[in-house]
Amino acid sequence: MNVLVVGGAGYIGSHAVAMLHAAGHKVVVYDNLSRGHAAAVPDATLVRGDLKDQDLVERTLTDHGIEVVMHFAAFAEVGESVRDPAVYYQNNVVAALSLLEAMRKTDVKKFIFSSTTATYGAPETIPIAETTPQNPINPYGFTKLVIERALADYANAYGFAYAALRYFNAAGASPSGKIGEHHDPESHLIPIVLQVALGQREHITVFGKDYPTADGTCIRDYIHVDDLASAHMAAVEKLQPGKGIQVNLGTGRGTSVREIIDACREVTGHPIPTVIGERRPGDPPELVADARLAKELLGWEARYTDFRDIVSTAWKWHQSHPHGYDS
Repeated sequence: MNVLVVGGAGYIGSHAVAMLHAAGHKVVVYDNLSRGHAAAVPDATLVRGDLKDQDLVERTLTDHGIEVVMHFAAFAEVGESVRDPAVYYQNNVVAALSLLEAMRKTDVKKFIFSSTTATYGAPETIPIAETTPQNPINPYGFTKLVIERALADYANAYGFAYAALRYFNAAGASPSGKIGEHHDPESHLIPIVLQVALGQREHITVFGKDYPTADGTCIRDYIHVDDLASAHMAAVEKLQPGKGIQVNLGTGRGTSVREIIDACREVTGHPIPTVIGERRPGDPPELVADARLAKELLGWEARYTDFRDIVSTAWKWHQSHPHGYDS
């Protein structure tokens, strides 16, 4: 296939690019590099551009004979979306709709969308199934839901074939150690903890110790980034014109903040000091996926089911790239 990976120089997108290459597909990366890294996609054709440049997107789709688009280019920080929602509406909604219009004009109608558990908001029941009502509680989750709804309408009206893949907590790095997670500033738990192990931070702050969980800290479903990439590969094979697939991507296993920190201590051999902070507003106590539908519809399930293995791949990357792609 000829695949356009939008946001392919970012964390999850770059792992999908590597997997597509390994499977023999022709890959074109479209990225403005505002938050991605060209070094993450050394073997791919890279078109540097903004999604709102619809003419450039259309030329890219046409010139490379693109058959399917994978979209990873959304901004994804909850706190930032609350502080500056305009940025999220422009990038996650306006730019994504511009991409869909470019696809419509060039008759490219296969689309894989990186969605999120944040579309569910703070659900009352765990694990979270696809039948759980989608009630996002922040602008980030809402912008993702908007595009899910747009895709459903595009499928109905224009014959688009799409999959909306609702990620839980992406983590880890390629076992090769060549690509991994590099955000500036970093906001994800595992890399922050590993920065303490590298001596780049003095401690890790645990936000709240009195949640209604076994050890008092928040529980999340951590899914390896390569498992996310493989789900995209599986979804492409299941696309049908005029129809959509909406599935959760997770392991179905919850891991607490304390368990992650303990795993990082075990893997790195570093004591990793902790400081207890106040709860962060809007942090649900527990978010765990019911991922059975992904197995049923895509024939997919997570391969990395032990969070210690996920931490180990992340540590390999951070050891060899202590300053990410700037190392």
